[in-house]
Formats: sequence, C-alpha cells, structure tokens
Amino acid sequence: MNSVLTGRILAVAGLAGLIASFVLTLEKLATLSDPAYVPSCSINPIISCGTIMSSPQAEVFGFPNPISGLIGFTALTTVGVLAANGVSLPRWCWFATLAGLALAATFVHWLIFASLYSIQALCPYCMIVWISVVCSLWYCALHLAVSRTNSATTATAARYHSVVPTVWMLLVVLAITEAFWWYWRTLA
Repeated sequence: MNSVLTGRILAVAGLAGLIASFVLTLEKLATLSDPAYVPSCSINPIISCGTIMSSPQAEVFGFPNPISGLIGFTALTTVGVLAANGVSLPRWCWFATLAGLALAATFVHWLIFASLYSIQALCPYCMIVWISVVCSLWYCALHLAVSRTNSATTATAARYHSVVPTVWMLLVVLAITEAFWWYWRTLA
C-alpha cells in the first residue's frame, strides 16, 4: 500500500468520522438544551441515539464522547489529506497515527460491547465512527507493514487488503443480529 492510497483511505474515513462526530455533538447539545428533544437518529427501540446519549458510557471522560471524535478525526483527516497529496510524512507521524487509532479502536470496541449488551441500543452515527476507526487502523497498520518489509506475508495482506475490514464488519453484524434477535423476530 503506497502512502498516497493509504492517505486517501484515511482522509475519507477521517472525514466520515468527523461528520458523524459533528452531528452527534449537535444532537447532544440539542438534548442538553431541551430535555424533551428527540435526536434525529432515534428511530425505534433499537436504533435509538437518545438512549445511548443518556447513558453513562456517552461521557466516559467527563464530556460527551463525540468531542473526542472531533479532535481525533480532525487529526486523522489532516494526516490523510497530507499523505494523499504526496507529502512524505515522517515515520514517527505514521506510528503516532497508528497509536492513536489503536487507542480509538480499543475504545470503540468497548462502546460496541456496551451498546449491544448494556445500553441495548444502536446509533447509526456511532456505527459510522466504528467503521471509520477500524478501517483506518487496518490500513494505517498495513501501510506501515508494507513500507517496512517486502515479505510475502505483507504482499499477500496488501493484495487481499479488504478481507480484514470485511470480516470485522460481518462479525459486528452477527453480534448485532444476536444481541437484538428478540427484536428482529418481532418484525416478521
């Protein structure tokens, strides 16, 4: 994976995460100013951003989680745009991006588990953030691996680059299906 292609992927994923974080921040501010406000992404008992926004997991660090997304995705989008435009980023910058994404992915997986099994609700914007973080982590790690070595393993990983994010998404869909099976059965 060359840095320009990786940069494009990171820029798109960062922008998607940034937009989702921005919308979630606006929705959170609206719920704080009007307790009767129903977020636009609260559609039914399962797709319910309001349920998630009112949970303790929505403010882990003492402020709404989307604010962290605004900061992190701005940085990710910046790195992506620079790399996509051929700017040669120092290796430490790629490793710092990877470290930030690893922390974000850990947090995202904790939030996925909380959404499915504690809060028992889903937020479409949060799911965009989940996908953005995991895809960014994978492609950043793959870029670093390919640029560091030219082994057969990294060449194979680069050739089949979409397998890991696809399998991850399928596993999340399976977890969602399992966690809310009781609800999905009522729709038939």
